Amino acid sequence: MARVKVALPDTFSFTTEILVRITDLNYGGHLGNDALLGILHEARVHFLRSLGVSNDYDPITKLGLIMVDAAVEYKGEAFHGDVLRVQVAAVEQNKYGFDVVYHVHNQAGKEVARAKTGMLCFDYNTRKLRLLPADLAAQVSA
Repeated sequence: MARVKVALPDTFSFTTEILVRITDLNYGGHLGNDALLGILHEARVHFLRSLGVSNDYDPITKLGLIMVDAAVEYKGEAFHGDVLRVQVAAVEQNKYGFDVVYHVHNQAGKEVARAKTGMLCFDYNTRKLRLLPADLAAQVSA
């Protein structure tokens, strides 16, 4: 079976740090795959806030972003108390959304994971995709 390979961009426009909590561990005593997706979500929210997007869902207009796919390439373990440095970049923008690429290292600089999530704009009123707003497209591509 072919392994997932996540291509990293040459540069990342944003970096955040996220602590590994005790509840993020699995039965093996290291960061669980489900918890890593939660950490990536947290990093994406930090990234969007840095662009002036206060959230990936607006409860008033019911417009938001949805994750349509995820690919994760695990490179090493992370443990309770580790501070993960998550680099984030938006890539492959299209008329409905963009991909977000993540590069995760622990506080010692050891690579933990590479990941990519596909994000599309979604209208929860009509339950349909919507076009990527021009202002968000400009912020993401900057």
